[in-house]
Amino acid sequence: TLQGKVIKVADGDTVTIVDDSGKKHRIRLAGIDAPEKDQPYGLESTKNLERLINGKRATINFSKHDRYGRVVGKVSVDPPGDAFCMAIGCVKQTDLNLEQIKAGLAWHYKFYQKEQSEEDRRLYSEAEQKVRIKQIGLWKDEEPMAPWEWRRR
Repeated sequence: TLQGKVIKVADGDTVTIVDDSGKKHRIRLAGIDAPEKDQPYGLESTKNLERLINGKRATINFSKHDRYGRVVGKVSVDPPGDAFCMAIGCVKQTDLNLEQIKAGLAWHYKFYQKEQSEEDRRLYSEAEQKVRIKQIGLWKDEEPMAPWEWRRR
């Protein structure tokens, strides 16, 4: 687990944090793939992630690094407003990877879904199905091109 303040949002699925010791970490949001910046909805995806996370303290649960040296993990922040706390703990943190899917601004990256918990796999897949049906975000396009296909071109 890593914790730190988000200092940069590179795109809809990559951020940089600074931990308490001052070390920077590039984080790739696990389980999702967001449009590239030069791809339709790329800027919208980046701006949405900025709105959700920029300048906030984030918690990253991870188990690997990618080939670019980025930490690949589930990124969470405290929910907006005052958290309601009791003896058993505070309100659950917001999963930003899932929020990007719910906004219709990222795909559930099924190629790597085996690395997700069963619950996350189900939540991410269901969320994508809902936004596809409702035609939210990038799903407004008749045939949105997945980022992994865009990068291959």
